[in-house]
Amino acid sequence: MELKRWIKAGVPFMALLMASPMAQAADLSLQEAINLALAQNTSLKVTQKGEDTAKYALEQAKGNNGVSVGLSDSLTTNKTKDTDRQDSNNVSLSGKLPLYSGGKNQANIKKAKIGVESASLTTQRAQEDLKLNVIKAYYDALESKKTVGVRQETVDKYQEHYTNVSQLYAAGSKAKIDVIRSQVELSDARQNLIKAENSYEVDLAELRNYLNIDRSEPLNLTTDFSYLAFDQDMNACLDYAYANRKDLQVDKNKLAQQEQAIKAAKAGYLPTLNLSVGLSESQRFNPSSQNSHSASATLGLDWNIFDSGVTRAQVKSAETDRDIAKLTYQKDKESIDLAVREAYYNMREAEKRFNSTQDAVHQAEEDAFIAREKYRAGEGLMLDIIDAQEALSTAKLNHISAQYDYARYKATVENAMGVELTPEEKEAAAQLDTDADTALMQENLGSNSDTTADNTRQVAEELAGNEGNK
Repeated sequence: MELKRWIKAGVPFMALLMASPMAQAADLSLQEAINLALAQNTSLKVTQKGEDTAKYALEQAKGNNGVSVGLSDSLTTNKTKDTDRQDSNNVSLSGKLPLYSGGKNQANIKKAKIGVESASLTTQRAQEDLKLNVIKAYYDALESKKTVGVRQETVDKYQEHYTNVSQLYAAGSKAKIDVIRSQVELSDARQNLIKAENSYEVDLAELRNYLNIDRSEPLNLTTDFSYLAFDQDMNACLDYAYANRKDLQVDKNKLAQQEQAIKAAKAGYLPTLNLSVGLSESQRFNPSSQNSHSASATLGLDWNIFDSGVTRAQVKSAETDRDIAKLTYQKDKESIDLAVREAYYNMREAEKRFNSTQDAVHQAEEDAFIAREKYRAGEGLMLDIIDAQEALSTAKLNHISAQYDYARYKATVENAMGVELTPEEKEAAAQLDTDADTALMQENLGSNSDTTADNTRQVAEELAGNEGNK
């Protein structure tokens, strides 16, 4: 699509919408929605900022093991009894290099390096979760859109029936109770339509929030449900998840970090060795002028042979954190196992419902037609029409629900397995700008009036018309 090409070129989505003729709703496919979210989502920006934090922590750890240089300057005035006042200035330059820290500095550097990798994995997992959320929101909106169509069709059918009953009542062939009952059913159907329209608006709002676009911009979702078989069995899904879940890899990294933390804590039992060098210049300028220069080099050994158990407590605390990391890894592995199983079972259940509800729709349509015709002929009851119409609406909604449940659960299974982004999605994610000032300037929380409510009813009428033509 043209929109897809411009998005790849880095053109902001809002600029494309503003350039659209007649301010029409922008066509948006599911893949385009995913790419937009990966390139613009604010929550993802926050997560990715963690990578910068981890990089600076690594720089700090490396700096603690490197050379440090200090410069000092002091001006001194001294006056004692029976002597003249003496004024002097002292300038010194010093440098320090840790030669041996008991392994503490090296352990902290390794820990920080692991942290950089974990931050990247955390961002990747957040991208996968965002992709799933967009897929769910997109299909939720599509399901709500079709639900509006079904509810609108129900209202139209009840309106047609009410008109028919009113005419029969005027002709004296139907009782007043039938007119009243048809009015009640029409009112209930309109209530369901209003609720469905609101759900559609809420689902669109959630989708816009993930995409981080103008919150009132109309959208035309172009990707509909398409059945794609899922051929892997559950054991294969579990094995894949154990090997590819980014958050499980982060747990392993946290365990490795705690091992380094133990090494750093045990360094308190060992001595430290530092090399210090210094240059100084002292100048006395009152009551007489006198200059002196000095240079020094010191190799210092520091060993805390008794600290009242502080180091021991630090080691025990680090070992406890390591045990917690081990248990957390096991807990998360169990949670992943459950998540995969739940999503897999739900997907298969939705697949079975999808295959069985289509026939129910055809049967319900035939039953509703027969009930209406019998009533017109004076042989049927009002209750028959109400039951038949309710059964038809339920059958259609069940079929719609089964379709999108399958699509959502299939995406959930893939997410639970840890399936990574496609190359196209990675390219879109690389365009994410994490600069805070830029994000604030591009804020899409406008206060413009929401114009999508009118579009909802138009969609409902179009869908109802399409359903009637089938």
